[in-house]
Amino acid sequence: MTRVCVVAGTRPEAIKLGPVIPLLRAFADVEVVSTGQHGAVVAEVLALFGVRVDRELHRSGDSLAALTASAVLGLDEVFAQRGPDLVVVQGDTTSAFAGAVAGYLRRIPVAHVEAGLRSHQATPFPEEANRRLIAPLADLHLAPTPGARANLLAERIPAGRVLVTGNTVIDALAAVLSERPSPPTRPLVVITAHRRESWGEPMRRIARVADRLAAGHPGVDFVVATHLNPAVRAVFDQVVRPRANIRCVPPMAYREFARLLAVSALAITDSGGVQEEAAALGLPVLVMRESTERVEALDGGGAHLVGTDEDLVAKTAGLFLQSAVAGRVRHVATCHYGDGRAAGRVADACAHLLGLAELPEEFHYEN
Repeated sequence: MTRVCVVAGTRPEAIKLGPVIPLLRAFADVEVVSTGQHGAVVAEVLALFGVRVDRELHRSGDSLAALTASAVLGLDEVFAQRGPDLVVVQGDTTSAFAGAVAGYLRRIPVAHVEAGLRSHQATPFPEEANRRLIAPLADLHLAPTPGARANLLAERIPAGRVLVTGNTVIDALAAVLSERPSPPTRPLVVITAHRRESWGEPMRRIARVADRLAAGHPGVDFVVATHLNPAVRAVFDQVVRPRANIRCVPPMAYREFARLLAVSALAITDSGGVQEEAAALGLPVLVMRESTERVEALDGGGAHLVGTDEDLVAKTAGLFLQSAVAGRVRHVATCHYGDGRAAGRVADACAHLLGLAELPEEFHYEN
């Protein structure tokens, strides 16, 4: 039987591959390998989709170099033992890059889910480099949007190896939000921060913005969802003063976090996935980064790139919160990231690469 190895090492990978793996099993013996990058959270998220981790590698060291080296070596051993016909990686993580390298060196075809995102800057670090390094190694590029496909074609990736699928995070969100929860009695703002480029002073500025907004808007509730890394949580613990309307919470289960986003009035984040989820939920989002690879929501007016300038973020957020407190609903443009059928296109495209199915039709959205 056809064998497929799916590599996942982080929470975002697990979220976005969770809807895909059961569909791959319709035509292949699938082995899910976790690199250990985010530890047990990968298995916890995949379980939401009825998927279990078949093998977990031992993470070696805390540096990106050590993680990359141990993941490549561990995956090489797995691929040598299992001899898969296809390796599937997702996104822009160190785990995805390691999976692509290990597959390429074993001459195993590699399918890249969420291919083609580009900020055309050195940041986000190291995600921008990971995406660019995976591209020449992959045999199948599953682009979430037409813009992502255009980026790949500009890099001379053959058009016949690129398919626009939509983003599987929209499928994942629909799976865990079968119905919208009841809205809260007061406007709610969700704040997340985790990227490496935000570590240090930028992270402290984000924390100061959270504290400032909570102080200035006592009629609004704020939830700061902190990252797995204890250093990130420590910054918020040091900066955000105790107030009745703000909570700094540890990493939330995906279903719980999705329900929180679904009833929020505003999201403030440096996360790529939250930008996509917010667009699907019609939620305005302030992106606290200097650049973003998710440009569709910027063009559509649902997202606003505000950097980490405290005054700018506070002023922009204040405008949204005035409307929220007054009960005015802001219309956000149609989601350009998917229609909830991306996972099926990804699975069918993988089957096509292996000669087992017809090529699916591409994802299109209406402006």
